[in-house]
Amino acid sequence: MKVSASRESLLAPLQSVIGVVERRQTMPVLANVLLVARGDKLTVTGTDLEVELMAATSVTVQQAGDVTVPGRKLLEIMRTLPEKATVSLVREAERVVVKAGRSRFTLSSLPASEFPVIEEINAKQIIRVGREHFRRLIEKTHFAMAQQDVRYYLNGTMLETSGKTLRAVATDGHRLSLAETELAEAGSGGQQVIVPRKGILELQRILAGEGELELSIGSNHVRAQIGDIRFTSKLIDGKFPEYSRVIPAKPPFTMSAARDVLRQALQRTSILSNEKYRGVRLTFGTNLLTIQAHNPEQEEAEDQIEVSYSGTEMEIGFNVTYLLDALAAIEVDTVDVSLTDSNSSCLIRAPGDSSVKFVVMPMRL
Repeated sequence: MKVSASRESLLAPLQSVIGVVERRQTMPVLANVLLVARGDKLTVTGTDLEVELMAATSVTVQQAGDVTVPGRKLLEIMRTLPEKATVSLVREAERVVVKAGRSRFTLSSLPASEFPVIEEINAKQIIRVGREHFRRLIEKTHFAMAQQDVRYYLNGTMLETSGKTLRAVATDGHRLSLAETELAEAGSGGQQVIVPRKGILELQRILAGEGELELSIGSNHVRAQIGDIRFTSKLIDGKFPEYSRVIPAKPPFTMSAARDVLRQALQRTSILSNEKYRGVRLTFGTNLLTIQAHNPEQEEAEDQIEVSYSGTEMEIGFNVTYLLDALAAIEVDTVDVSLTDSNSSCLIRAPGDSSVKFVVMPMRL
């Protein structure tokens, strides 16, 4: 293999795939990236066996071929070379020589045949959706995913298609976030898949820019083509909870508040909440919300804000982090918090917008 290209055209694909390249691996080849030179293209692939990222770039190919090299070392070399430098990559026996100007680096390599690549995913459904719409789905839901929960099906985000709707739902058992968007054309039947946490976070990282995204959903994998980057992830094999049963259908009481005022009051009060449980007590009165917190050191905080509320007076405890995460994901100035009673979950959303919903379970204080 022998290719030459500008530093920038090699740096971009390396930065795109490096998120899944681990330094410490049980398989040494997983610390490498796969370089494949064909025609006038170089494809760079990284994988951790759960998520695979492949990025293509235009290069001058003097000799086609493929090889694997240490991913992070090659990335650091590209980062530190001068801007607009012309770089050549040449495979020499079991080494790859990188040259740019007077700089020369010799990297170890492993055969491309050892690199695990996901070829076909046997797509059952292909969806086309605007990148900005898909990015919004992930941004509005990803924070509610569980982390290393024994209920493995919660350690990811569920993607669901039904008719012309694409929906993302995430929950850790204490809170739930849901976002949906309309598709240009209806898919072939409904489907539910769970994309693991690592895959969702990588998707979020590479979903910049405008344009359309092609999402292929198979029985064991999901694949997204985003410009010159191809993302493939294994799916979590499990049944996602019946989320619709968790979302309060028609809560009788709704409090409307200025989002920033509510958020700042919660942040102030949370300073003296229990560091482990992060609980705050919300007391709803006529057009007045009282927020209280205390901790094992006998310290207390109380704040009051004016709100629009004419329902039954009630006290209810919540994890303040869950409330703040939901408020951070709402983009408008006013927020609605809908309630049933002091033992039921609350529903948080922007007024008049049913495409994004957040549910937070109460906690005993």
